[in-house]
Amino acid sequence: MNTGATTPLATDRVSFGQKLAYGTGNLVLNLLPASLNIFMFFLVTAFGMDPFLAGLLGGLPRLFDAITDPIMGFITDNTQSRWGRRRPYIVIGAIASGVIFALLWQLNADHTSVYNFWYFLVFSLLFTLGNTTYATPFVGLGYEMTTDYNERTRLMAFSQTMGQIAWMIVPWFWVIVADPDLFADQGQGVRQLSIIVGGICIFLGILPGLFTKGLDSSQMENRAELNWKNMLKNLKSLLKSIVQITKNKPFLRLCGATFLVFNGFNLVAGFVYFIIVFHMFDGDYGLTGSWPAWFSTMSAVATAFLVIPIISWMSNKIGKRNAFIVSTVLSIIGYILKWWGFSDSNAWLIFMPIPLMSFGIGGLFTLMMSMTADVCDLDELRNGQPRKEGTFGAIYWLMVKIGQAIALIIGGAVLKFVGFEAGAETQTVEAMTNLRLADIIIPSAAAFLAIVVMWGYNLSEERVKEIKDELIARRGEL
Repeated sequence: MNTGATTPLATDRVSFGQKLAYGTGNLVLNLLPASLNIFMFFLVTAFGMDPFLAGLLGGLPRLFDAITDPIMGFITDNTQSRWGRRRPYIVIGAIASGVIFALLWQLNADHTSVYNFWYFLVFSLLFTLGNTTYATPFVGLGYEMTTDYNERTRLMAFSQTMGQIAWMIVPWFWVIVADPDLFADQGQGVRQLSIIVGGICIFLGILPGLFTKGLDSSQMENRAELNWKNMLKNLKSLLKSIVQITKNKPFLRLCGATFLVFNGFNLVAGFVYFIIVFHMFDGDYGLTGSWPAWFSTMSAVATAFLVIPIISWMSNKIGKRNAFIVSTVLSIIGYILKWWGFSDSNAWLIFMPIPLMSFGIGGLFTLMMSMTADVCDLDELRNGQPRKEGTFGAIYWLMVKIGQAIALIIGGAVLKFVGFEAGAETQTVEAMTNLRLADIIIPSAAAFLAIVVMWGYNLSEERVKEIKDELIARRGEL
Protein backbone atom coordinates (compact mmCIF):
# COMPACT_ATOMS: atom_id res chain seq x y z
CA MET A 1 0.00 0.00 0.00
CA ASN A 2 1.20 3.47 -0.85
CA THR A 3 1.59 5.86 2.07
CA GLY A 4 1.51 9.00 -0.03
CA ALA A 5 2.16 10.34 -3.51
CA THR A 6 5.75 10.85 -4.57
CA THR A 7 6.82 13.84 -6.62
CA PRO A 8 7.60 12.82 -10.21
CA LEU A 9 10.87 13.78 -11.85
CA ALA A 10 10.71 16.79 -14.16
CA THR A 11 11.00 14.50 -17.19
CA ASP A 12 8.02 12.48 -15.99
CA ARG A 13 5.69 15.42 -15.40
CA VAL A 14 2.98 16.00 -17.99
CA SER A 15 2.29 19.72 -18.33
CA PHE A 16 -1.23 21.13 -18.21
CA GLY A 17 -1.03 21.95 -21.92
CA GLN A 18 -0.09 18.36 -22.74
CA LYS A 19 -2.91 17.03 -20.56
CA LEU A 20 -5.35 19.41 -22.22
CA ALA A 21 -4.29 18.32 -25.71
CA TYR A 22 -4.57 14.65 -24.78
CA GLY A 23 -7.90 15.30 -23.05
CA THR A 24 -9.42 16.79 -26.20
CA GLY A 25 -8.54 13.55 -27.95
CA ASN A 26 -10.34 11.57 -25.27
CA LEU A 27 -13.37 13.80 -25.75
CA VAL A 28 -13.39 12.75 -29.41
CA LEU A 29 -12.85 9.12 -28.40
CA ASN A 30 -16.13 9.33 -26.44
CA LEU A 31 -18.08 11.70 -28.69
CA LEU A 32 -17.97 9.49 -31.80
CA PRO A 33 -19.32 6.24 -30.31
CA ALA A 34 -21.81 8.09 -28.09
CA SER A 35 -23.21 9.94 -31.12
CA LEU A 36 -23.22 6.75 -33.16
CA ASN A 37 -25.32 4.97 -30.53
CA ILE A 38 -27.90 7.78 -30.51
CA PHE A 39 -28.07 8.05 -34.29
CA MET A 40 -28.53 4.27 -34.69
CA PHE A 41 -31.99 4.71 -33.14
CA PHE A 42 -32.95 7.07 -35.95
CA LEU A 43 -31.70 4.59 -38.53
CA VAL A 44 -35.00 2.78 -37.95
CA THR A 45 -37.35 5.66 -37.09
CA ALA A 46 -36.10 8.36 -39.50
CA PHE A 47 -34.74 6.34 -42.42
CA GLY A 48 -37.08 3.34 -42.34
CA MET A 49 -34.41 0.67 -41.95
CA ASP A 50 -35.69 -2.81 -41.13
CA PRO A 51 -34.82 -3.53 -37.45
CA PHE A 52 -33.06 -6.79 -38.37
CA LEU A 53 -30.92 -5.03 -40.98
CA ALA A 54 -30.22 -2.24 -38.48
CA GLY A 55 -29.01 -4.89 -36.04
CA LEU A 56 -26.64 -6.27 -38.68
CA LEU A 57 -25.32 -2.77 -39.34
CA GLY A 58 -24.57 -2.42 -35.65
CA GLY A 59 -22.82 -5.78 -35.36
CA LEU A 60 -20.82 -6.29 -38.56
CA PRO A 61 -18.45 -3.32 -38.04
CA ARG A 62 -17.61 -4.72 -34.58
CA LEU A 63 -16.42 -7.94 -36.23
CA PHE A 64 -14.28 -5.84 -38.56
CA ASP A 65 -12.91 -4.10 -35.46
CA ALA A 66 -11.75 -7.44 -34.13
CA ILE A 67 -9.38 -7.68 -37.12
CA THR A 68 -8.25 -4.08 -37.53
CA ASP A 69 -7.53 -3.18 -33.88
CA PRO A 70 -4.62 -5.60 -33.23
CA ILE A 71 -3.18 -4.95 -36.70
CA MET A 72 -3.19 -1.19 -36.12
CA GLY A 73 -1.66 -1.74 -32.69
CA PHE A 74 1.21 -3.68 -34.26
CA ILE A 75 1.70 -1.06 -36.99
CA THR A 76 1.89 1.90 -34.61
CA ASP A 77 4.21 0.02 -32.21
CA ASN A 78 6.68 -0.61 -35.03
CA THR A 79 6.44 2.67 -36.95
CA GLN A 80 9.55 4.82 -37.38
CA SER A 81 9.08 8.45 -38.37
CA ARG A 82 10.41 11.89 -37.53
CA TRP A 83 7.09 12.61 -35.76
CA GLY A 84 7.14 9.48 -33.60
CA ARG A 85 5.19 6.23 -33.59
CA ARG A 86 1.70 7.57 -32.83
CA ARG A 87 1.18 11.18 -33.85
CA PRO A 88 0.96 10.87 -37.68
CA TYR A 89 -1.77 8.23 -37.39
CA ILE A 90 -3.69 10.32 -34.86
CA VAL A 91 -3.88 13.29 -37.24
CA ILE A 92 -4.80 11.17 -40.27
CA GLY A 93 -7.29 9.10 -38.27
CA ALA A 94 -9.01 12.14 -36.77
CA ILE A 95 -9.57 13.69 -40.18
CA ALA A 96 -10.76 10.42 -41.71
CA SER A 97 -13.07 9.65 -38.78
CA GLY A 98 -14.75 13.06 -38.85
CA VAL A 99 -15.25 13.15 -42.61
CA ILE A 100 -16.54 9.59 -42.89
CA PHE A 101 -18.83 9.97 -39.85
CA ALA A 102 -20.56 12.91 -41.54
CA LEU A 103 -20.86 11.01 -44.85
CA LEU A 104 -22.15 7.93 -43.03
CA TRP A 105 -25.36 9.70 -42.05
CA GLN A 106 -26.19 11.39 -45.35
CA LEU A 107 -29.04 8.92 -45.81
CA ASN A 108 -32.47 9.58 -47.24
CA ALA A 109 -35.72 7.81 -46.36
CA ASP A 110 -36.78 8.06 -50.02
CA HIS A 111 -34.06 5.62 -51.02
CA THR A 112 -34.77 1.89 -50.84
CA SER A 113 -33.84 -0.06 -47.71
CA VAL A 114 -31.40 -2.12 -49.77
CA TYR A 115 -29.61 0.99 -51.02
CA ASN A 116 -29.46 2.53 -47.54
CA PHE A 117 -28.25 -0.77 -46.09
CA TRP A 118 -25.29 -1.11 -48.46
CA TYR A 119 -24.49 2.61 -48.31
CA PHE A 120 -24.41 2.51 -44.52
CA LEU A 121 -22.48 -0.78 -44.36
CA VAL A 122 -19.71 0.43 -46.70
CA PHE A 123 -19.28 3.72 -44.88
CA SER A 124 -19.51 1.96 -41.49
CA LEU A 125 -16.55 -0.24 -42.42
CA LEU A 126 -14.64 2.80 -43.68
CA PHE A 127 -15.50 4.68 -40.47
CA THR A 128 -14.32 1.73 -38.37
CA LEU A 129 -11.02 1.72 -40.25
CA GLY A 130 -10.58 5.48 -39.83
CA ASN A 131 -11.53 5.38 -36.16
CA THR A 132 -9.13 2.50 -35.52
CA THR A 133 -6.37 4.52 -37.19
CA TYR A 134 -7.13 7.29 -34.69
CA ALA A 135 -8.07 5.46 -31.49
CA THR A 136 -5.41 2.74 -31.28
CA PRO A 137 -2.33 5.02 -31.50
CA PHE A 138 -4.11 7.61 -29.35
CA VAL A 139 -4.59 5.12 -26.51
CA GLY A 140 -0.99 3.90 -26.91
CA LEU A 141 0.25 7.51 -26.75
CA GLY A 142 -1.43 7.99 -23.38
CA TYR A 143 0.33 4.94 -21.96
CA GLU A 144 3.76 6.31 -22.85
CA MET A 145 3.46 10.04 -22.05
CA THR A 146 4.95 9.48 -18.59
CA THR A 147 6.70 6.66 -16.75
CA ASP A 148 5.70 7.86 -13.27
CA TYR A 149 3.25 5.63 -11.37
CA ASN A 150 1.06 8.43 -9.99
CA GLU A 151 1.45 10.87 -12.89
CA ARG A 152 -0.08 8.21 -15.12
CA THR A 153 -3.22 8.26 -12.97
CA ARG A 154 -3.35 12.07 -12.96
CA LEU A 155 -3.07 12.12 -16.77
CA MET A 156 -5.83 9.54 -17.19
CA ALA A 157 -8.02 11.28 -14.61
CA PHE A 158 -7.76 14.57 -16.51
CA SER A 159 -8.46 12.94 -19.88
CA GLN A 160 -11.39 10.91 -18.53
CA THR A 161 -12.89 14.09 -17.07
CA MET A 162 -12.79 15.71 -20.49
CA GLY A 163 -14.19 12.55 -22.06
CA GLN A 164 -17.26 12.82 -19.84
CA ILE A 165 -18.18 16.10 -21.54
CA ALA A 166 -19.39 14.01 -24.49
CA TRP A 167 -21.81 12.13 -22.24
CA MET A 168 -23.14 15.40 -20.83
CA ILE A 169 -24.00 16.63 -24.33
CA VAL A 170 -24.95 13.60 -26.41
CA PRO A 171 -28.13 12.56 -24.48
CA TRP A 172 -29.67 15.83 -25.66
CA PHE A 173 -29.30 14.77 -29.29
CA TRP A 174 -32.59 12.91 -28.77
CA VAL A 175 -34.29 16.24 -28.05
CA ILE A 176 -32.48 18.25 -30.74
CA VAL A 177 -33.08 15.84 -33.62
CA ALA A 178 -36.78 15.47 -32.82
CA ASP A 179 -37.43 19.21 -32.39
CA PRO A 180 -39.73 20.36 -35.26
CA ASP A 181 -38.71 23.97 -34.68
CA LEU A 182 -35.10 23.10 -35.60
CA PHE A 183 -35.51 20.56 -38.41
CA ALA A 184 -38.21 19.67 -40.91
CA ASP A 185 -37.90 15.99 -39.95
CA GLN A 186 -35.66 13.64 -37.97
CA GLY A 187 -33.70 12.63 -41.07
CA GLN A 188 -32.67 16.22 -41.73
CA GLY A 189 -31.72 16.59 -38.06
CA VAL A 190 -29.45 13.54 -38.18
CA ARG A 191 -27.80 14.62 -41.44
CA GLN A 192 -27.00 18.13 -40.24
CA LEU A 193 -26.02 17.19 -36.70
CA SER A 194 -23.65 14.49 -38.00
CA ILE A 195 -21.79 17.13 -40.02
CA ILE A 196 -21.37 19.27 -36.91
CA VAL A 197 -20.15 16.27 -34.87
CA GLY A 198 -17.73 15.28 -37.61
CA GLY A 199 -16.29 18.79 -37.82
CA ILE A 200 -15.80 19.00 -34.06
CA CYS A 201 -14.06 15.63 -34.04
CA ILE A 202 -11.63 16.69 -36.77
CA PHE A 203 -10.73 19.93 -35.01
CA LEU A 204 -10.30 18.42 -31.54
CA GLY A 205 -8.97 15.05 -32.70
CA ILE A 206 -5.86 16.39 -34.39
CA LEU A 207 -4.73 18.33 -31.29
CA PRO A 208 -3.05 15.39 -29.50
CA GLY A 209 -1.28 14.54 -32.75
CA LEU A 210 0.06 18.09 -33.01
CA PHE A 211 0.78 19.10 -29.42
CA THR A 212 1.57 16.02 -27.29
CA LYS A 213 4.85 14.20 -26.81
CA GLY A 214 5.17 10.47 -26.39
CA LEU A 215 8.08 8.16 -25.74
CA ASP A 216 11.31 8.92 -27.59
CA SER A 217 11.42 5.84 -29.82
CA SER A 218 14.36 6.85 -31.98
CA GLN A 219 16.64 4.30 -30.31
CA MET A 220 14.03 1.58 -29.87
CA GLU A 221 15.26 -1.85 -30.90
CA ASN A 222 13.80 -4.91 -32.66
CA ARG A 223 11.08 -3.10 -34.58
CA ALA A 224 9.56 -4.90 -37.54
CA GLU A 225 10.01 -3.54 -41.06
CA LEU A 226 6.58 -2.45 -42.23
CA ASN A 227 6.28 -3.27 -45.92
CA TRP A 228 4.37 -5.66 -48.18
CA LYS A 229 7.39 -7.90 -48.61
CA ASN A 230 7.50 -8.68 -44.89
CA MET A 231 3.72 -9.07 -44.48
CA LEU A 232 3.83 -12.77 -43.55
CA LYS A 233 6.78 -12.26 -41.23
CA ASN A 234 5.02 -9.33 -39.55
CA LEU A 235 1.85 -11.37 -39.16
CA LYS A 236 3.86 -13.98 -37.28
CA SER A 237 5.37 -11.23 -35.11
CA LEU A 238 1.89 -9.89 -34.37
CA LEU A 239 0.68 -13.33 -33.32
CA LYS A 240 3.77 -13.74 -31.15
CA SER A 241 3.06 -10.39 -29.47
CA ILE A 242 -0.54 -11.40 -28.81
CA VAL A 243 0.60 -14.68 -27.26
CA GLN A 244 3.05 -12.79 -25.01
CA ILE A 245 0.28 -10.42 -23.94
CA THR A 246 -2.09 -13.28 -23.11
CA LYS A 247 0.57 -14.64 -20.73
CA ASN A 248 0.69 -11.34 -18.86
CA LYS A 249 -1.44 -12.17 -15.81
CA PRO A 250 -1.80 -8.61 -14.45
CA PHE A 251 -3.08 -7.48 -17.85
CA LEU A 252 -5.55 -10.37 -18.02
CA ARG A 253 -6.90 -9.29 -14.64
CA LEU A 254 -7.39 -5.74 -15.98
CA CYS A 255 -9.23 -7.07 -19.03
CA GLY A 256 -11.39 -9.39 -16.93
CA ALA A 257 -12.35 -6.71 -14.42
CA THR A 258 -13.12 -4.22 -17.20
CA PHE A 259 -15.23 -6.77 -19.04
CA LEU A 260 -17.28 -7.40 -15.91
CA VAL A 261 -17.76 -3.83 -14.65
CA PHE A 262 -18.25 -2.07 -17.97
CA ASN A 263 -20.51 -4.66 -19.54
CA GLY A 264 -22.48 -5.26 -16.35
CA PHE A 265 -23.19 -1.53 -16.53
CA ASN A 266 -23.85 -1.57 -20.29
CA LEU A 267 -26.19 -4.55 -20.11
CA VAL A 268 -28.70 -2.60 -18.00
CA ALA A 269 -27.91 0.95 -19.18
CA GLY A 270 -30.99 1.08 -21.41
CA PHE A 271 -33.26 -0.20 -18.64
CA VAL A 272 -33.26 3.21 -16.95
CA TYR A 273 -35.31 4.68 -19.78
CA PHE A 274 -37.91 1.88 -19.58
CA ILE A 275 -38.12 2.11 -15.78
CA ILE A 276 -38.64 5.88 -15.83
CA VAL A 277 -41.27 5.71 -18.58
CA PHE A 278 -43.25 2.63 -17.58
CA HIS A 279 -42.73 2.36 -13.82
CA MET A 280 -42.57 5.99 -12.71
CA PHE A 281 -44.87 7.55 -15.35
CA ASP A 282 -46.97 4.53 -16.38
CA GLY A 283 -46.09 4.79 -20.06
CA ASP A 284 -46.84 8.51 -20.40
CA TYR A 285 -44.09 9.90 -22.61
CA GLY A 286 -45.37 13.44 -22.14
CA LEU A 287 -44.91 13.30 -18.38
CA THR A 288 -41.58 11.53 -18.81
CA GLY A 289 -40.27 14.53 -20.75
CA SER A 290 -36.49 14.97 -20.55
CA TRP A 291 -35.92 13.11 -17.24
CA PRO A 292 -33.95 10.27 -18.93
CA ALA A 293 -31.66 12.80 -20.63
CA TRP A 294 -31.13 14.64 -17.35
CA PHE A 295 -30.26 11.36 -15.63
CA SER A 296 -27.55 10.61 -18.21
CA THR A 297 -26.19 14.15 -18.14
CA MET A 298 -26.02 14.34 -14.35
CA SER A 299 -24.31 10.94 -14.25
CA ALA A 300 -21.58 12.32 -16.51
CA VAL A 301 -21.31 15.52 -14.45
CA ALA A 302 -20.92 13.53 -11.22
CA THR A 303 -18.32 11.27 -12.84
CA ALA A 304 -16.28 14.17 -14.21
CA PHE A 305 -16.29 16.61 -11.33
CA LEU A 306 -16.83 14.46 -8.24
CA VAL A 307 -15.80 10.86 -8.80
CA ILE A 308 -12.66 11.15 -10.95
CA PRO A 309 -10.90 13.68 -8.65
CA ILE A 310 -11.65 11.45 -5.65
CA ILE A 311 -10.40 8.37 -7.53
CA SER A 312 -7.16 10.15 -8.42
CA TRP A 313 -6.68 11.17 -4.77
CA MET A 314 -7.43 7.65 -3.52
CA SER A 315 -5.01 6.12 -5.99
CA ASN A 316 -2.19 8.33 -4.71
CA LYS A 317 -3.00 7.45 -1.09
CA ILE A 318 -3.80 3.74 -1.14
CA GLY A 319 -2.62 2.50 -4.54
CA LYS A 320 -4.47 1.77 -7.76
CA ARG A 321 -5.74 -1.71 -6.96
CA ASN A 322 -7.16 -0.66 -3.59
CA ALA A 323 -8.70 2.46 -5.12
CA PHE A 324 -10.41 0.25 -7.70
CA ILE A 325 -11.81 -2.06 -5.02
CA VAL A 326 -13.13 0.84 -2.92
CA SER A 327 -14.70 2.59 -5.91
CA THR A 328 -16.34 -0.63 -7.09
CA VAL A 329 -17.82 -1.30 -3.64
CA LEU A 330 -19.24 2.24 -3.64
CA SER A 331 -20.80 1.63 -7.06
CA ILE A 332 -22.55 -1.51 -5.74
CA ILE A 333 -24.07 0.56 -2.94
CA GLY A 334 -25.21 3.06 -5.57
CA TYR A 335 -26.88 0.34 -7.65
CA ILE A 336 -28.74 -0.89 -4.58
CA LEU A 337 -29.98 2.64 -3.84
CA LYS A 338 -31.70 2.67 -7.25
CA TRP A 339 -34.49 0.60 -5.69
CA TRP A 340 -35.54 3.65 -3.66
CA GLY A 341 -34.43 6.27 -6.17
CA PHE A 342 -36.75 4.86 -8.84
CA SER A 343 -39.53 3.82 -6.49
CA ASP A 344 -42.32 6.28 -7.37
CA SER A 345 -43.25 9.31 -9.46
CA ASN A 346 -40.98 11.67 -7.51
CA ALA A 347 -38.54 11.99 -10.38
CA TRP A 348 -36.04 14.05 -8.40
CA LEU A 349 -35.09 10.91 -6.43
CA ILE A 350 -33.53 9.34 -9.55
CA PHE A 351 -30.48 11.54 -8.92
CA MET A 352 -29.92 10.08 -5.42
CA PRO A 353 -27.88 6.99 -6.47
CA ILE A 354 -25.82 8.83 -9.09
CA PRO A 355 -22.85 9.96 -6.94
CA LEU A 356 -22.15 6.41 -5.73
CA MET A 357 -23.04 4.59 -8.97
CA SER A 358 -20.65 6.83 -10.89
CA PHE A 359 -17.69 5.40 -8.99
CA GLY A 360 -18.05 2.26 -11.10
CA ILE A 361 -17.31 3.63 -14.57
CA GLY A 362 -15.40 6.68 -13.33
CA GLY A 363 -13.00 4.57 -11.32
CA LEU A 364 -12.77 1.85 -13.93
CA PHE A 365 -11.27 3.67 -16.88
CA THR A 366 -9.24 6.19 -14.89
CA LEU A 367 -7.46 3.38 -13.04
CA MET A 368 -7.39 0.70 -15.74
CA MET A 369 -5.81 3.01 -18.31
CA SER A 370 -3.16 3.95 -15.75
CA MET A 371 -2.54 0.33 -14.74
CA THR A 372 -2.24 -0.78 -18.38
CA ALA A 373 0.65 1.67 -18.74
CA ASP A 374 2.32 -0.07 -15.76
CA VAL A 375 1.72 -3.43 -17.42
CA CYS A 376 3.52 -2.23 -20.57
CA ASP A 377 6.65 -1.70 -18.42
CA LEU A 378 6.37 -5.27 -17.15
CA ASP A 379 6.07 -6.55 -20.71
CA GLU A 380 9.24 -4.75 -21.80
CA LEU A 381 11.07 -6.20 -18.81
CA ARG A 382 10.00 -9.72 -19.74
CA ASN A 383 9.98 -9.62 -23.53
CA GLY A 384 12.21 -6.70 -24.51
CA GLN A 385 11.60 -4.07 -27.14
CA PRO A 386 9.76 -2.81 -29.05
CA ARG A 387 7.34 -1.61 -26.40
CA LYS A 388 3.79 -2.67 -27.24
CA GLU A 389 1.52 0.09 -25.92
CA GLY A 390 -0.45 0.08 -29.17
CA THR A 391 -1.05 -3.66 -29.14
CA PHE A 392 -1.94 -3.67 -25.44
CA GLY A 393 -4.41 -0.83 -26.01
CA ALA A 394 -5.93 -2.56 -29.04
CA ILE A 395 -6.50 -5.84 -27.20
CA TYR A 396 -7.84 -4.07 -24.11
CA TRP A 397 -10.41 -2.09 -26.08
CA LEU A 398 -11.22 -5.10 -28.25
CA MET A 399 -12.32 -6.86 -25.06
CA VAL A 400 -14.51 -3.85 -24.26
CA LYS A 401 -16.12 -3.89 -27.73
CA ILE A 402 -16.78 -7.63 -27.67
CA GLY A 403 -18.36 -7.20 -24.28
CA GLN A 404 -20.57 -4.39 -25.58
CA ALA A 405 -21.85 -6.63 -28.38
CA ILE A 406 -22.60 -9.42 -25.90
CA ALA A 407 -24.30 -6.95 -23.56
CA LEU A 408 -26.60 -5.75 -26.35
CA ILE A 409 -27.66 -9.32 -27.08
CA ILE A 410 -28.13 -10.36 -23.45
CA GLY A 411 -29.89 -7.09 -22.61
CA GLY A 412 -32.65 -7.89 -25.10
CA ALA A 413 -32.93 -11.41 -23.70
CA VAL A 414 -33.30 -10.03 -20.15
CA LEU A 415 -36.12 -7.72 -21.26
CA LYS A 416 -37.95 -10.68 -22.73
CA PHE A 417 -37.25 -12.88 -19.70
CA VAL A 418 -38.72 -10.40 -17.19
CA GLY A 419 -41.92 -10.15 -19.24
CA PHE A 420 -41.45 -6.75 -20.88
CA GLU A 421 -43.91 -6.38 -23.79
CA ALA A 422 -42.42 -4.50 -26.73
CA GLY A 423 -44.85 -1.97 -28.21
CA ALA A 424 -47.27 -2.11 -25.28
CA GLU A 425 -48.56 1.21 -23.94
CA THR A 426 -48.15 0.02 -20.34
CA GLN A 427 -46.30 -2.81 -18.59
CA THR A 428 -47.41 -5.16 -15.82
CA VAL A 429 -46.34 -4.54 -12.23
CA GLU A 430 -44.62 -7.93 -12.17
CA ALA A 431 -42.59 -7.16 -15.30
CA MET A 432 -41.43 -3.81 -13.97
CA THR A 433 -40.54 -5.25 -10.57
CA ASN A 434 -38.44 -7.95 -12.23
CA LEU A 435 -36.82 -5.38 -14.52
CA ARG A 436 -35.94 -3.17 -11.54
CA LEU A 437 -34.41 -6.16 -9.73
CA ALA A 438 -32.37 -7.07 -12.83
CA ASP A 439 -31.28 -3.43 -13.12
CA ILE A 440 -29.71 -3.73 -9.64
CA ILE A 441 -28.59 -7.37 -9.41
CA ILE A 442 -26.79 -7.71 -12.76
CA PRO A 443 -24.31 -4.78 -12.45
CA SER A 444 -23.83 -5.43 -8.71
CA ALA A 445 -22.96 -9.09 -9.27
CA ALA A 446 -20.62 -8.21 -12.13
CA ALA A 447 -18.90 -5.56 -10.00
CA PHE A 448 -18.45 -8.04 -7.14
CA LEU A 449 -16.83 -10.56 -9.50
CA ALA A 450 -14.52 -7.81 -10.77
CA ILE A 451 -13.33 -7.23 -7.19
CA VAL A 452 -12.55 -10.95 -6.91
CA VAL A 453 -10.59 -10.81 -10.18
CA MET A 454 -8.55 -7.77 -9.10
CA TRP A 455 -7.82 -9.07 -5.61
CA GLY A 456 -4.68 -10.83 -6.83
CA TYR A 457 -3.36 -7.90 -8.93
CA ASN A 458 0.20 -7.37 -7.70
CA LEU A 459 1.72 -4.39 -9.54
CA SER A 460 2.05 -2.03 -6.59
CA GLU A 461 3.78 1.35 -6.74
CA GLU A 462 6.92 -0.19 -5.24
CA ARG A 463 6.97 -3.02 -7.82
CA VAL A 464 6.38 -0.61 -10.72
CA LYS A 465 9.28 1.55 -9.53
CA GLU A 466 11.53 -1.52 -9.34
CA ILE A 467 10.60 -2.43 -12.91
CA LYS A 468 11.25 1.13 -14.08
CA ASP A 469 14.72 1.14 -12.44
CA GLU A 470 15.57 -2.20 -14.06
CA LEU A 471 14.53 -0.91 -17.48
CA ILE A 472 16.60 2.25 -17.07
CA ALA A 473 19.64 0.17 -16.15
CA ARG A 474 19.07 -2.16 -19.07
CA ARG A 475 18.82 0.72 -21.56
CA GLY A 476 21.87 2.44 -20.09
CA GLU A 477 19.90 5.60 -19.35
CA LEU A 478 20.66 8.10 -16.62
